[in-house]
Amino acid sequence: MSESTSAASTTGAVSGEDEVVDLCRDLIRFDTSNYGDHSGPGERAAAEYVAEKLAEVGLEPQIFESHKGRASTVARIEGEDPSRPALLIHGHTDVVPANALDWTHHPFSGEIADGCVWGRGAVDMKDMDAMTLAVVRDRLRSGRKPPRDIVLAFLADEEAGGLYGARHLVDNHPELFEGVTEAIGEVGGFSFTVNENLRLYLVETAQKGMHWMRLTVDGTAGHGSMTNNDNAITELCEAVGRLGRHKFPVRVTKTVRSFLDELSDALGTTLDPENMDETLAKLGGIAKLIGATLQNTAAPTMLGAGYKVNVIPGQATAHVDGRFLPGFEEEFLADLDRVLGPRVKREDVHADKALETTFDGALVDAMQLALKAEDPIARAVPYCLSGGTDAKSFDDLGIRCFGFAPLQLPPELDFAGMFHGVDERVPVEGLKFGVRVLDRFIDAC
Repeated sequence: MSESTSAASTTGAVSGEDEVVDLCRDLIRFDTSNYGDHSGPGERAAAEYVAEKLAEVGLEPQIFESHKGRASTVARIEGEDPSRPALLIHGHTDVVPANALDWTHHPFSGEIADGCVWGRGAVDMKDMDAMTLAVVRDRLRSGRKPPRDIVLAFLADEEAGGLYGARHLVDNHPELFEGVTEAIGEVGGFSFTVNENLRLYLVETAQKGMHWMRLTVDGTAGHGSMTNNDNAITELCEAVGRLGRHKFPVRVTKTVRSFLDELSDALGTTLDPENMDETLAKLGGIAKLIGATLQNTAAPTMLGAGYKVNVIPGQATAHVDGRFLPGFEEEFLADLDRVLGPRVKREDVHADKALETTFDGALVDAMQLALKAEDPIARAVPYCLSGGTDAKSFDDLGIRCFGFAPLQLPPELDFAGMFHGVDERVPVEGLKFGVRVLDRFIDAC
């Protein structure tokens, strides 16, 4: 038994490690698919479940519904020293959609198989939601107050930019986060095994900004049987093809440089960011997560045009998921316009900033200590997330945000492939490890 196992387990009560798997399975069984247009089932049922679990241990959670069914749950835990700045622990309860026919186990079943909990949201991010609930419930049942106030936020709509979740709360209920100076959230604290003597745990200290864009080309409508040199589809497809094949220049930010230096030291070799193929080949399973942080990216994701096979439409559209590195937004937009050309009209569907903080301070020390206590070969290192999180909204309140949802992973698991992928799953032992680390982290922070 870990030294950090709560007092509750020694008195016969259910511990955080005991219930984290069931909490994760329960959360996965709520279909909270977010299609970005309110056509999904919403997060209300999951928000009520979270509120019930928090109320059972004496908290007074509040549910905020920004749109019918789009609900978030927030609660505050009083710390031993309420005069200290508060900590925010946030997670989202929405998930991207999943087609059950593609999965080995139904994506909303929470099945346990091969030592893992399977389902949509298993790593993005109902695992962290469950770990947070498990730790908080354990601590409150056993009367263990955190050193300082903790605000818990289980949020709607992160997968569509957070407008109906974190952004709604920050804009309309900022008093919920009064006194909060630091936060932890998703996509950080997971392990990358270098060898039998070293496991790196990647803590997110930076994330790329986003420009989700609609591209439009206007042309001349006409009959499909006739020659048309002003075909909107042709012009748009050529532009999208150029963009999809474009290689943005390598730009090494402070966070990425720190990560590469740490990994170079761990591997005993030099990682050259200018040699992308060779560098990524040395990163193993985390190459997907890290590769996109070496440059800006723009991925065409949707196309739309026309209504009949023999009619040339007067307009064609495409959607692009654009991500830019901290400090490189202007360069990114200039590159886009140059590649797309003058015929393409570009407009944002959703845009948000990039974030970057330093890898230092008492909170980082607490992460390092908690990881090392549960895994003697652990070393925490900073990294940049290629995507984005609700941290973008909380940054507007002056909150310093990190990605720290600790998981110890088997080396063979394609963790990066779990995000928005088929057969998403999280190891049972990884969940229990996360509970222990989070518990220690709260004590130390």
